[in-house]
Amino acid sequence: MPSSPWSSPDTSNRPIAVIGGGIMGRRIGMMWLAAGYNVILCEKSNESYDGALDYINENKARQASKLGTKPGEVRLTASMEEAAHNAWMVVEAVPEILELKIDILGQADKIAPPDCVVATNSSSLRSSQMLANTTNNYRICNGHYYMPPEQTYYEVMSCGETDPAIFPFLMEKAATAGFQPRECLLVMADGVSDGKTIDDMFKSWFKAEKGPCQMMDTVGLDTVYNIEVVYGQQLGVNPRAREWLKATYVDQGNLGSKAGKGLLG
Repeated sequence: MPSSPWSSPDTSNRPIAVIGGGIMGRRIGMMWLAAGYNVILCEKSNESYDGALDYINENKARQASKLGTKPGEVRLTASMEEAAHNAWMVVEAVPEILELKIDILGQADKIAPPDCVVATNSSSLRSSQMLANTTNNYRICNGHYYMPPEQTYYEVMSCGETDPAIFPFLMEKAATAGFQPRECLLVMADGVSDGKTIDDMFKSWFKAEKGPCQMMDTVGLDTVYNIEVVYGQQLGVNPRAREWLKATYVDQGNLGSKAGKGLLG
């Protein structure tokens, strides 16, 4: 994979652009907003919002109280330029129509700053299928939120060219917003499967170039462990997976690709 120009964006005052104000889009926007991030909800017309802002305003305080945060600000727009030009993340949440998603990702890729992550919420379509109109594929990925929207699981998958550093960045940010990153480490800690099998299954299902274990090895297992600690602090998740990672790999100096040994051996 060629070198990537991506670096972590400043999330302190730049907004998240959510493209699509349907059931998932408004809920995604509300969750990020409640965690203190500013959100721009983009729909093709005012009529298309159909109560999206009411939903966000009715639910943001309750979600913020769970997180101990102060909600950010939300605004509506019909302009992709306004939504994406200064965003640190663009979330595509339009209907599952491939041609529509190709168009939206192409627009976002042209407008958004180079460090902005561009993520499709698609559950059935791979981001690798949506690259016809994009050039900055290092920052494009699947960022999948679940239905029904009350579920807080969150999955990130590569388009095949995604910068590996984006994955721990998004997982850490998602944890601060109350989402629960899906945990393949726990599967290994419990002895259910190994890294190679997990990666082979992942690549078979999603036609991805890299599986999650290879991505973690590339990022560094010490970094992955530190992110797992953040998950524990933010979400109170079971520490078994991170303590297994620490004892089995980090404490042994087996930190992944940079150390020559990691989850894939």
